[in-house]
Amino acid sequence: MPRLKLTIAYVGTGFHGWQTQARKDKVVPTIQGIVEAQIARISGCPVHLHGAGRTDAGVHAEAQVAHVDVPEAKGDIDWQVALNTSLPPGIRIVEAVRAPDDFHAQHHAIRKTYDYRLWLSRRYTPPWLHPFVWACGPLDVARMDEAARFLVGTHDFASLRNAGTDVLSTVRTMLSITRRPSGPLPAEATCGRAVLTWRFEADGFLKQMVRNSMGLLVAVGRGKLAADDIPAILAAGDRRRAPATAPAHGLTLKRVWYA
Repeated sequence: MPRLKLTIAYVGTGFHGWQTQARKDKVVPTIQGIVEAQIARISGCPVHLHGAGRTDAGVHAEAQVAHVDVPEAKGDIDWQVALNTSLPPGIRIVEAVRAPDDFHAQHHAIRKTYDYRLWLSRRYTPPWLHPFVWACGPLDVARMDEAARFLVGTHDFASLRNAGTDVLSTVRTMLSITRRPSGPLPAEATCGRAVLTWRFEADGFLKQMVRNSMGLLVAVGRGKLAADDIPAILAAGDRRRAPATAPAHGLTLKRVWYA
C-alpha cells in the first residue's frame, strides 16, 4: 500500500486536540479523527493516521506531519485537493506527497519547533488575535531572557512535564529558545500593544513541556520567580515545584524536522 506523508495546518480552537478520543458513547472532534475519517471515506476502507506528535486541545499547527497507508488504486490521486474540499475550514492539508514505505512521522522526527505568542496587555486583546495569544500583561523580558538560558541544553525536564503520557526518559535537549522582537522591546510593546513570540526548539518535547516552559518564563517576567531559581526547579524533578501551565491557545506547532 502506498504511504502518504501529509503536512497539516489547523486552528486548534474548537477541537479536542490531535488524538482521536471517544467519550461515553460519543466521539469528540479531533484533528486526527476528522482527517482520518475523510481519508477512509475516499479510500473506501479503514485507515490509521499516525501523527508526529499530539497537540493539546486549543493548540494550533502550521506544519503538523502525519503518515497514512492508502489502497494502491488511490495512491496517485491529488490527496491535497481531495481532502481540502471535504475538511472543515479550520483544517487544511499543506502538502501531500508519497513517502518511503518505512517512513514514520513520529519515530523519524529529529526535532520540533513551537512558537508561543504573548500579548502584553490585560486591558484588551484585538479580536483577530484572541484565539492565538495569551494576554498575560506586562513582562520584564530581560529577566525572561536570563531565565531562558537555564532551560537551553540537555536536562531532565520532569518538573515541566504534565502527567498523562508514559515515556522511557524525561531527559530532553532544548536546542534553543529565542524571542521576537529581540533586544529591548519597541514602545508599542512596552505599552502592551504588540505580540511577543517565543520560539522553542528541541529534539523532543514531553507532555505540555512547551506550555510549562512558557509558564515558567512568564512567572519570572512577572517577578514571581528569579531566573536563578530555575536550576533548582529542574533538579527537583517535581511538577509541583514549577508554575502553572500556560494556556493552550497561545501555542503553535511550527515545524517538524527530519533528517
